[in-house]
Amino acid sequence: MHFLLLSDKISHERLSWIDDALKFFFMKLDPGSLLHHGKKADTVFTFLVTGDALYSFVNPETLSLWEVILSLPSVRIICDRNEMELRGISVERLKMKAPDQVVDHNSMALNGKPSFWKDVIRHARQTEQPVPSTIGYLQIESPYMHRSAVYALRCLSAAVEAQASIDLYTYLDGVHVGHLGQVGLDSENIGGGLETLSERATKRGLGCQMIACKRCSTARGYTTLDDGQGLVVSTCAIKPFKIREMNVIIDQFKKSHNILGKDVADFQTLKEPAQSLARGNESLTPPLSILVTDAPYGHETAYGAISLAVAAAHQGVPTQLIFIEEGVYALYGNNHAHEDEKVFNIQEIIDAVAGTANLQMYAYAPSLHQRGITKNARLTGVLDINGQDLGQILFNPSGSNKAGHHRIFFF
Repeated sequence: MHFLLLSDKISHERLSWIDDALKFFFMKLDPGSLLHHGKKADTVFTFLVTGDALYSFVNPETLSLWEVILSLPSVRIICDRNEMELRGISVERLKMKAPDQVVDHNSMALNGKPSFWKDVIRHARQTEQPVPSTIGYLQIESPYMHRSAVYALRCLSAAVEAQASIDLYTYLDGVHVGHLGQVGLDSENIGGGLETLSERATKRGLGCQMIACKRCSTARGYTTLDDGQGLVVSTCAIKPFKIREMNVIIDQFKKSHNILGKDVADFQTLKEPAQSLARGNESLTPPLSILVTDAPYGHETAYGAISLAVAAAHQGVPTQLIFIEEGVYALYGNNHAHEDEKVFNIQEIIDAVAGTANLQMYAYAPSLHQRGITKNARLTGVLDINGQDLGQILFNPSGSNKAGHHRIFFF
């Protein structure tokens, strides 16, 4: 089963290329489902929608696209009921047109309250048995300023409730979720909640890792000393947090468990014959696609996406870096950084990593055309792709894939 977990605002452009990708899947990879459309069938695609992404159900531009997507076979939407009520959002119009495909209620947690995140975990686990399995979560935003930190805590809490071990990977501003001494006066205490979560997992005999990127932590003042063995200790981070080099995080990415985040997708792929799995965990590494959706210089997101992609590729993870939506501005014009400014020239970085083993880079041509811009001709390592090419990359990523699924992160 394929699923998309969406929590950030959804533009018409984003929903359009998602719609195109789904049409590619059904027309090119699963045309039989179109022939039998209308018959009761198992769900193939599940959209798990929370946060500001819920507003796409009331925006006329995106609502019309949701109606188109629901006309495709075996598509289902599960909404976060609590977040809908917080925002005063209703999905009655969609439910009237597709009553069996739009779900606006959630499963009950052990506390007797509905939990959208219990539904998320149910979809994210590769199998219900054997247990425990592992759920990972990539957090790239700071707490309190961004509600995504609350979602991270709720998601991992639901995983522990479902007897899954948990990994939290913090990157960019996400390292702030582990700051010591947080006092959430008007919101959930994220740091305290993570400490409690670690204790709960330990009591249940479950694994719990919370790893912060060393480079990101150092830049933000977390690194205080090295213990002489290459391990960083910080006096301003909660006890469960371990500050480590990026390669330690990527080592976890090389395993086959699902990794969630603010906006992610996980698409199933065909597994190779079982006998080919005998060469160890490395052969189970899922391919990784990172979608660069933001402009390059207003904040660190685009640079962070490129850095993560390069780090993953260097450690053998088959990686695709796709510049799409506002992310195509990274490819526009001739970028020039003055010598007296401490700022990375994104285009120089892209050019430098072109040709890296296990890394392919793409520019989504419809996003360029929509903005009336063209790609810098010198960036020959970034290939132009259209909607069909994007569908091929997302559902049939290049290289050997014995893990049976493909991770996709939106940056």
